[in-house]
Amino acid sequence: MLPISSLPQLLKTILAWLQRAFDATTTWVTQLSWWKFFLFAALALIAGSILQDELFSSSPDEDVVIKSHKRSSKGAGETNILIDDTGIHFNPRNSKNRRSSTADAASDPADAAEADAQAGAVPPEPPEPPAAPAKPNYPVTTNASGEEVHIELPPQIGEELSNAIEEAVDDAAEQKVSRYHQQASTWFKSFVSLLVLALFAMKALVGGKKRAEAETVTANEAAERESMQRQLSEAKMQMMQAQVEPHFLFNTLASVEHLIQVDPPRAAKMQRSLIQYLRAVLPQMRDNALITNLGREADMVQAYLNLLKMRMEERLTVDFQIPDGLRSAAFPPMMLQSMVENAIKHGLEVKPEGGTLRIVAEVAHSKLRVIVTDDGLGFGVVPSDGTGLGLPTIRERLKLLHGDQGSLTITPNQPSGVCAVIEVPYQLSK
Repeated sequence: MLPISSLPQLLKTILAWLQRAFDATTTWVTQLSWWKFFLFAALALIAGSILQDELFSSSPDEDVVIKSHKRSSKGAGETNILIDDTGIHFNPRNSKNRRSSTADAASDPADAAEADAQAGAVPPEPPEPPAAPAKPNYPVTTNASGEEVHIELPPQIGEELSNAIEEAVDDAAEQKVSRYHQQASTWFKSFVSLLVLALFAMKALVGGKKRAEAETVTANEAAERESMQRQLSEAKMQMMQAQVEPHFLFNTLASVEHLIQVDPPRAAKMQRSLIQYLRAVLPQMRDNALITNLGREADMVQAYLNLLKMRMEERLTVDFQIPDGLRSAAFPPMMLQSMVENAIKHGLEVKPEGGTLRIVAEVAHSKLRVIVTDDGLGFGVVPSDGTGLGLPTIRERLKLLHGDQGSLTITPNQPSGVCAVIEVPYQLSK
């Protein structure tokens, strides 16, 4: 016997196992499509019918043996036993045969007398009445307490009575077994049907909840992965922003030092452009914002181009077309400068005669479109040593920030150079 303290723990364990089994069954059922579920239900009903026939139905051979045995026993003559208030009425198997033989014997003398009368013989004397049959002396003994009665019967009647009682007992047992098989068959069929109905109700009622929970878990996992990717991308961007073009700064400072000796006014102008560029870049580095405005990015690019123009002089021509009304539009940081750097490094700086850089901003179909074009040599001629914000990184950032509404398109420019187009949803920066 279990201790009282362990009984609640046992019940708790059983309930936990039942709950886990229910959850597992519910999860399995809800993952099935409806046509698979109906196929499973049909197969379950067919299998239940086959098992019902195999487990709760007697074999044909047994039925044949039993029926043949009953027919043979009935062919020898039926025995009837009736118990009422007057006693026990026993009809032996051969009683009918005996009665028929007695009737035949009695009819034979009558036929003979009729034949003699027709022949003119003297009519015989009437027969004497038959003597009363002697009563059999079958003793009946009773014990002293009166609880047990012993009746002696003739051997033939006793044997027939014993056989009749055995047949009655066998028939009652067969009927009881048949009723048990019918009840068990009905219960088994009902159990299979109720199981299929329970699974159907489980799929119909709990399936929606399980699917919603699974979709929620999947959405949360996707959001977590997207958030981690965005954090990683932004961390890379912030690290790239912190580099601030070391080679560009060193080259600019070397140019300022050289111009101080040969052309001090021009050196002062370059120095002012460098200070303007640093003032535009340093706040961007400290802010670490995911979204800035187009005007801030344009000022930083303008300062960068002023420094490059002093170095390249007449080889660089800049066409800056950003309306004042679009300066407050939201725009990702460092993307415009990355496009300008790619145009300078890959196309214009390596071209002996230089070229023209054009920057245009416009709104089309509720999207802010920033276009950077050049007539230089194009991509693939000289590797970039700029901030390192490559085109795949820009596309990844646009997808993380704006999904399918953000895009970067690179196409050849005519007659030479490259055309880069960035599209983002048009909205005001906060």
